[in-house]
Amino acid sequence: MDHYEIIRPNIPTGQVYHFTSGFGVEYEVRFARKKENILHAVIAFGVLNEEYEGEEYALTNKGDVFKVMTTIITIIKIYGEKHPNTQVYEFTGVLKEGDDDNEMSQRTKLYLRYLPRIFDDSWQIDIQGNKIIVHKKRK
Repeated sequence: MDHYEIIRPNIPTGQVYHFTSGFGVEYEVRFARKKENILHAVIAFGVLNEEYEGEEYALTNKGDVFKVMTTIITIIKIYGEKHPNTQVYEFTGVLKEGDDDNEMSQRTKLYLRYLPRIFDDSWQIDIQGNKIIVHKKRK
């Protein structure tokens, strides 16, 4: 599947990517490094449009989830190429109001389905409640 046009950071090793869906929804994908381990990247992405009232993790329900996820996969792969020493990637799906903290959100389940398209057998996927941690297997 094709992806949306990606706006890369001005610096090739930058941490923030953007794209706009065919419905005009603006997304940001951000990679943050852990202070205690610079080879650990936390991935966050969300909506920037004001119509979602500043709710970065809003569900847009525009029917383009597959193309949005394909775009995010492409961005993660680009980031990985630019940061080949990264050993850990972390994703956390935001829980909806009233969800149990120990329960996996629908968004986390969606991320989990797409991880095999990003990471091969040299990576291990661990689930900790609503958090997914993907780390390079030791040889």
